[in-house]
Amino acid sequence: MRIGLDVDGVLADVIQSWLSYNNNIRSTILKSEISEWDFWKKFHINKFDFYKELSVCWSSWEKIPATENDISSATADLSKLGTVDIVTAREESTHVHVKNWLRSKNITYNNYVGVLEGIEKTKLDYDIFIDDSPINAKSMLDGGKSVLLYTQPWNLDFDDPRAQRIYKLKDAVSAIKKMI
Repeated sequence: MRIGLDVDGVLADVIQSWLSYNNNIRSTILKSEISEWDFWKKFHINKFDFYKELSVCWSSWEKIPATENDISSATADLSKLGTVDIVTAREESTHVHVKNWLRSKNITYNNYVGVLEGIEKTKLDYDIFIDDSPINAKSMLDGGKSVLLYTQPWNLDFDDPRAQRIYKLKDAVSAIKKMI
């Protein structure tokens, strides 16, 4: 079993760091107000500025919280089911920061796979993807891949029955066991 595990929004709550960054330079946005994947449009933020700011947040990787308290235990349990690779879309310059963050949180994984855009993940050879992006999920599902959608405010409207929604990473363990 090959499992592609996303970072931003699944393991790392980088949006929380971005909100702190944003709220210092623009008007205040709450995480609960981020109700769609491309929320920056709603707040009149340039897409490229948003992604540049995310990279700035990753440069202070030690301040980025995990999405859950016991995330390392969940990744260790996942690794007992198969090969778990970190599959992440980001700027090349942030990979070192993400790897430092993963190490600091004791995240268990086999390989680190970086792509430039999330949609490129669909081309990778994994049996199951664990992701929070509704756009990536749709592309993966349309490509015949299995998807466990990690619940976040920006994917609550995604209701494709081919994807299984999870609320905690530990939920992925039981979901994958049922698939095996």
